Amino acid sequence: MTHLVYPGALHTRFHHALGAMHLMGLAIEVLKSKGHAISKEEEEAATIAILLHDIGHGPFSHALEHSLVNGVKHEDISMLIMEKLNEEFDGRLTAAIRIFKGNYHKKFLAQLVSGQLDLDRMDYLNRDSFFTGVSEGVISFDRIIKMFNVLDDNLVIEEKGIYSIENFLIARRLMYWQVYLHKTVVSGEQVLVKILKRAKELSANGETLFATPALQHFLKNDVSESDFFSSEIHLQHFSMLDDQDIFASIKVWRESPDRILSELCKMLTNRNLYKVEISNDPPDENRLAMLKQNAAELLKLNEEEVSYFVFTDIIRNRAYNAGNSNINILLKNNSTIDIAKASDLSNLESLDKTVQKHILCYPRII
Repeated sequence: MTHLVYPGALHTRFHHALGAMHLMGLAIEVLKSKGHAISKEEEEAATIAILLHDIGHGPFSHALEHSLVNGVKHEDISMLIMEKLNEEFDGRLTAAIRIFKGNYHKKFLAQLVSGQLDLDRMDYLNRDSFFTGVSEGVISFDRIIKMFNVLDDNLVIEEKGIYSIENFLIARRLMYWQVYLHKTVVSGEQVLVKILKRAKELSANGETLFATPALQHFLKNDVSESDFFSSEIHLQHFSMLDDQDIFASIKVWRESPDRILSELCKMLTNRNLYKVEISNDPPDENRLAMLKQNAAELLKLNEEEVSYFVFTDIIRNRAYNAGNSNINILLKNNSTIDIAKASDLSNLESLDKTVQKHILCYPRII
């Protein structure tokens, strides 16, 4: 839903997958030029792993990650699709799967695919910055890749690349608050989540809503994690879904006889989104109760229905997770030090903390 704030942000995950694959090629060439052995087969496997790393994302990516299939992470769906492809290609993806899972013996290949300084992040920060016009996300990816090296089988950054890494971490934090967690983007995603929740609730109660066959499958069936991985039919339907399935349905549901669903769909298509307040502390309970009462009276809603229009949630941002695959700086004496300790920026250690903020959503008319 980022395009609601930044109209240029209509680039696709396919763009990103190709870009990340391109960066993998550059990274492997750099590491080979520094004397690290990477075979043709390993190069192909790492390239496949980064190309397919996001293939398990459903419509609208993270916004609907847990709305269609309960509690299933997109990484697990990516893994399932890669395993199915491996069967079709007679085992040629075996090494790529091991790299993707992080259990290949050359750990640095897995770190290029998924880590604190992976090529996934390096591509999406630059790409999203370009398409949104938010210049704070621009990073020197070519400079960072040239500083890649390997020590004790782990990916490290040569000391002279430290300032580019500082910029990378700060850019990531700023892009989250200015783009991915911008309050209007959050508002649009929350409306979308509530629409799907209401549609699934109506379907569970026996109503038949307009939907493509693939979407209808997930409206009619409450698919849990164990269900998803035990029957191939769910993956077949999931792989047929994209944004168009959802948005075509939303346009039709505007005229639904269900007032809640109709109103939510009109809010999204008319860009009349929730008012969102972001704060460090939980919203005041009395004010929340008052907003719910006002919404119930104005929109003629009961207690359960009002939860679609007035509610709270939590958003989180963590630019760097030092405990999870650290970014290590390779010093001239061949020892390493974590970026948070090596940097002379006093605020870099604070990026290792998860920043949690509370959001309060309610209709603008109240």
